[in-house]
Amino acid sequence: MQYTFSFGAMFLGIGILIAGALFVRFHMIIADNFGGGLGSYEKYKMWGLIGCGVGMAIALNLHTLVLSWIAHMVFGI
Repeated sequence: MQYTFSFGAMFLGIGILIAGALFVRFHMIIADNFGGGLGSYEKYKMWGLIGCGVGMAIALNLHTLVLSWIAHMVFGI
């Protein structure tokens, strides 16, 4: 599969990246209101950083390559 750039994927990825960055920035407030508080701060920060990584992969349109590799490994397509 060849790499193709997509502006739609770029804007979606930037949106996810911004949401992940805001999640990392305000992870303590979110953990206090939705989680167990102090014990879960690092878990919430980790999930925000994972969101940032996924957003970067989608913005660069690398998610299609990763999904095709997984499909080839699992289904042998």
